[in-house]
Amino acid sequence: MKIYTKSGDKGSTKLIGGKDVKKHNIQVDAYGSIDELNSYIGLIRDFTNDPKTKNSLIEIQRNLFNIGAILAFQDKETADKILKTKKLKILNKDITTIENDIDFISNKLPKIDKFIIPGGHENVSYCHIARSVCRRAERNASKLKSIYNFQDEILVYLNRLSDYMFVLARKFSNDLEINEIPWES
Repeated sequence: MKIYTKSGDKGSTKLIGGKDVKKHNIQVDAYGSIDELNSYIGLIRDFTNDPKTKNSLIEIQRNLFNIGAILAFQDKETADKILKTKKLKILNKDITTIENDIDFISNKLPKIDKFIIPGGHENVSYCHIARSVCRRAERNASKLKSIYNFQDEILVYLNRLSDYMFVLARKFSNDLEINEIPWES
C-alpha cells in the first residue's frame, strides 16, 4: 500500500464513514489539533527518563488517538455503529487519572501565585508548547461540539490535560533546577 493516495490533492479529505469534507472543515481542524498535540507529547516522552512520566504520557497518547477517531466520524449514526464494537471512549477514570497525576506532581512543587513565563530548558518549553496546542485543540473541539454531539468527557479531558502539561513543565523545571520566571504585570 502506498502512503500517498492523491485523493486530498484538491483540498478535500474523508471522515470516518466516507463523507468528503474540505480540509479546513472544523471537524478536520479539531482532530488535526489532537494529532498535533499527540506528536508533541511523543516528543516530550522522548526527552524524559522518568518511567512514571513515560507511562502516563503513553496512556495520554492512547487516549488522544481515541479522541481523534471519535472527532473524525462523519455523523452520530456512524459513530454509534462503530463505537459499539470498539473501545473508543474517554472515561471518567481517564479524567481522574490525570487529576491524580496533577495532584501527585503539584504536591512536590513549590507553591506559585503568578503566571510562569514559559522556557528555561527544552523539556519545559516542549511542555508549554503542548499545553498551548492542547488549549487550541480544546477550543476547536468546543466549537465542533456546538454542531456535532460527542461525549462531554472529551472536553473535560482536554481541559485537564492542559493543566497536566503545565504541572509537568514545572516538574521538569524543578527536577532540572531551572528557575521559573514569574510574570510581573
